Amino acid sequence: MHDVVIVGAGPVGLFLACELGLAGCSVLVLEGAPEGRSPWKENPLGMRGLSAASVEAFYRRGMLHPLLTASGVHDDPGANPDSDEPSPPRGVSHFAGMMLDPAQVDVTALPFRLPSPALEGVMTNLEAVETVLSERASKLGVEVRRGVKVSAVAQDDESVVVQAGEHEYAARWVVGCDGGRSTVRGLAGFEFVGTEPQFTGYVVLADIADPEKLHPGFNLTPTGMYLRTPAEYIGMLEFDGGAFDRSQRPTREHLQAVLRRVSGTDVTLTGVHLASSFTDRAMQTTTYRQGRVLLAGDSAHIHSPLGAQGLNLGLGDAMNLGWKLAATVHGHAPDGLLDTYTRERRPIGAGVLDWTRAQAAAMKPDPHAQAVQGLLRDLLGTRDGTTYVFKRTSGSANRYDLGSEHPLVGRNAPDLRLEDGTRLGDLMQDGRGVALDFSIDRSLHGSAMRWESRLRYAAGPARNDLGLSAVLVRPDGTVAWAGDRVPDREAFEQAAGRWFGTPHI
Repeated sequence: MHDVVIVGAGPVGLFLACELGLAGCSVLVLEGAPEGRSPWKENPLGMRGLSAASVEAFYRRGMLHPLLTASGVHDDPGANPDSDEPSPPRGVSHFAGMMLDPAQVDVTALPFRLPSPALEGVMTNLEAVETVLSERASKLGVEVRRGVKVSAVAQDDESVVVQAGEHEYAARWVVGCDGGRSTVRGLAGFEFVGTEPQFTGYVVLADIADPEKLHPGFNLTPTGMYLRTPAEYIGMLEFDGGAFDRSQRPTREHLQAVLRRVSGTDVTLTGVHLASSFTDRAMQTTTYRQGRVLLAGDSAHIHSPLGAQGLNLGLGDAMNLGWKLAATVHGHAPDGLLDTYTRERRPIGAGVLDWTRAQAAAMKPDPHAQAVQGLLRDLLGTRDGTTYVFKRTSGSANRYDLGSEHPLVGRNAPDLRLEDGTRLGDLMQDGRGVALDFSIDRSLHGSAMRWESRLRYAAGPARNDLGLSAVLVRPDGTVAWAGDRVPDREAFEQAAGRWFGTPHI
């Protein structure tokens, strides 16, 4: 029997498998597709943007440089990470097809921002992400079986049995990471609720007879939206209420007709190499756990790709869940730890769903939405407006409610750096939590050592301690406790016990 069976070998399933493997769990990943490679994972159709929070997750597990190499990025995304001053972001993306200027971001308004090798987002593709994660999973002893389609899931108080073809796979826990049409979600009886679509979207790799008729980049029009890139990758949105039959592959004639309608031109497609459709249907499960079955990524929530938040949201799920499930497997999780996964991640997912709904509402081809577009252009052209969007899309605005009034608790930890050059990110590569003690007398040393197998202790003066005397960081990079001025050992021990269980005697 495995500790955990993960259904789905996409980025979310593989990242979760790496987290569990790093913690010493036995993990089996089942994937329905017989092959890992696909043209949908390569550039340009497989291109994805990783947010600063997602890049930091790779950095904290020692996978940043392999990711950059696989993505064809030849410099670290953080500009001058050895500086003591944070630098402006290099990109902000768009909101509802309206591009933003990164120079407008007010760096001083970003909460607890410090320089880091992983400060910025990265443009990559699914193939690069999965290659890096697959190699790491293999090194950690994770087994991946492809061409295996799940048909049944049955659980009791002690285990879960997954039926796939003629084989049964038993595990203590099962996690569905099998996408927006998740088989696991349906078989386990999760409730899936939300809103129905307003548009049908298309992604197309095509030959265009007269590309000069289409403007490059995002184009909001009176009849919809289209995106054209130099690689003849075309994106389109048509507000038809999601009427296109997505069980059918869109034909060249249909795609050309849609493109002509939304662009207002008589452009001609002479050939279509790849094409797919999507909608802005926005749905989410009411819980991310049913007994011994959990969900992560698109299995737990679906939405339109507007704003490129889907992959980042799923990776955040995996980072949050991995250490909690591993602690549960090993028997040292405090009461209720696994339930905090839904409590913390579901509000983040709901916020992303609303983020995409807001963009869809602003892009509708009617006078009301177009009036909203004008207002949004004015707001997004301001420093405050651009900074707000960057906070949301980078992940820096995310904060879990951990019951503390300290403004840093519940946020992603800044990359604090000791005077000897050691960074927080360097200390997190083994998957344990971290206690950073900046006090002169190392007053937390004895307390932290009581959780030594689950918590790494580091002490010394910091290059920039942000006015803190000490900080406790969970394995997922979330600040669990922060001490101002003189560290309170009793408060530290209460926080450590809450997240890391009973200490060693």
